[in-house]
Amino acid sequence: MNERGVSAGGVGYGVAAGLCWGVIFLAPALVPDLSGAQFAVLRFLCYGGVSLVLLVPRWQRLRSQLTRVDGRRLFWLSLIGNLGYYALVGAGVQQAGVAATTLIVGLIPLLVALAGRADAGAVGFTRLWPSLGCALLGVGLISYEALTVTALGAQPALGLLCAGGALLAWSWFAVVNTRHLGKTLVGSHDWALLLGGMSGLQALLAAPFLLGPELLVRTPQAWVQPLLVAAGVALLASVVGGFCWNQASRRLPLTLSGQAIVIETLSSLLYGFLWQWRWPTLLEALAIGLLIMGVLWCLRCHQQPTPLVASTGAGA
Repeated sequence: MNERGVSAGGVGYGVAAGLCWGVIFLAPALVPDLSGAQFAVLRFLCYGGVSLVLLVPRWQRLRSQLTRVDGRRLFWLSLIGNLGYYALVGAGVQQAGVAATTLIVGLIPLLVALAGRADAGAVGFTRLWPSLGCALLGVGLISYEALTVTALGAQPALGLLCAGGALLAWSWFAVVNTRHLGKTLVGSHDWALLLGGMSGLQALLAAPFLLGPELLVRTPQAWVQPLLVAAGVALLASVVGGFCWNQASRRLPLTLSGQAIVIETLSSLLYGFLWQWRWPTLLEALAIGLLIMGVLWCLRCHQQPTPLVASTGAGA
């Protein structure tokens, strides 16, 4: 595939995608009375509904392309990479804070690069270790800060563990999803809609268990804010963010594909600090600088980057 030239429009769409994705880390902090799992169900009920509506006119064509292997992949990718991932993000944000969760999950490009280092055209560990060292030092600093000063909840250690689980879940999703896209007959846009639809169906099955008790004690008015936040995340992160990412992908060279992850991390941090109405602490600022340095180093090591990082925009 030939590299495309850098265009102002492509950069603009890439930045817009990162800004849209950044809201996923702030949203759980806006509804602290719902658990991370409950809010994840609410979000994917909204996004799944949109995806299923868009799938209806495509279904006859897609049905002939789908295989049993595709069905199994859709089930596990949706469960782990969408519902599971976002439930862990929500728990991490509510217990350890937006900054700590964002920076830990921001290690995704590095973990994906390590997981794919045996693939054709991948970068070896000898070139990746400086970026990994910077990023791990940054995570150590932000974890210490969350445990001692800035945590939002009563269990910051649990929040950090949840953020680490989210990192593993989405890194697994990025690797497995990209490798499967190279084998299936389904196009990437239709595959993203199928993932959204499957996530919505799974959320619908989980809703009676996770949201049922809340329906008994909450008034209809009490659901307005959570529904608006969930619908806003579904619209901005999944629909608008996905559209902007597709437009950027058509206009930018592949070597710039992973930079949107850095924009997502920065925008998430900005939203979190604005919501708390404060500046980052010294340790947070150092951690942010180290993580961004590590991720940028990793991305620039890839003269011919694999689609692993590029695929991460679809599930945000």
